[in-house]
Amino acid sequence: MSAIVDTFIAPPCHDEIEILYQDAHLVLINKPSGLLSLSGKNPQNLDSVHHRLVKIFPGCTLVHRLDFGTSGLMVIARNKAINAALCQQFSQRSVTKIYSALLCGHVEQDEGVIDAPIAKDAALFPRMKICNINGKPARSHYQVVERFERAMKNGVLLPVTRVQLTPETGRTHQLRIHCEQLGHPILGCDLYGGLLVPGSEQTSRLMLHASELHFVHPITEEPITAHNPSPF
Repeated sequence: MSAIVDTFIAPPCHDEIEILYQDAHLVLINKPSGLLSLSGKNPQNLDSVHHRLVKIFPGCTLVHRLDFGTSGLMVIARNKAINAALCQQFSQRSVTKIYSALLCGHVEQDEGVIDAPIAKDAALFPRMKICNINGKPARSHYQVVERFERAMKNGVLLPVTRVQLTPETGRTHQLRIHCEQLGHPILGCDLYGGLLVPGSEQTSRLMLHASELHFVHPITEEPITAHNPSPF
């Protein structure tokens, strides 16, 4: 079996992390698109959410991650005990995560569920694959917000659908591969068919944004409902 080699080098991210809320136990941030959640093994991929935040909040740890191209809400634990408590909420699926996305084309149904198991494949790295035999269960809900034509700089009108995506599970690349499975990949997605046709203007980023996060504060036990509107 061949070893998986990650040759990805992240371009510099000049956008700042926006701190939306902080207390003695946790921090809520808005992650910019184009920033790694965790530093990579390659020293050129040192810059990341964790690398930046640990300088401000020593001892902080990531409870969950967002893909490199995805922007939006992340909750950061300020110590190991809080990390363990929040991780338990994520593993028990009591955390609700809602994303905003622009999909290629006009989605026919107003809402639906994509139920397709996801597996790793060394031959496809860094892509994941749908696999009914070896894949882990993965389920996502989608709801159409609007269908419209996006005017590109070259004058082309591109049909797109703005959707709200709610994953029940948290598999790697889940929303990206599920939208491809739906037949409407996320605009700007290089791995799962969301780039535009050759010769047309490409989007500057993956059009996926973590817009809502619902969880319970581990200390106060108050429900936290965080909102962060999509920038696109």
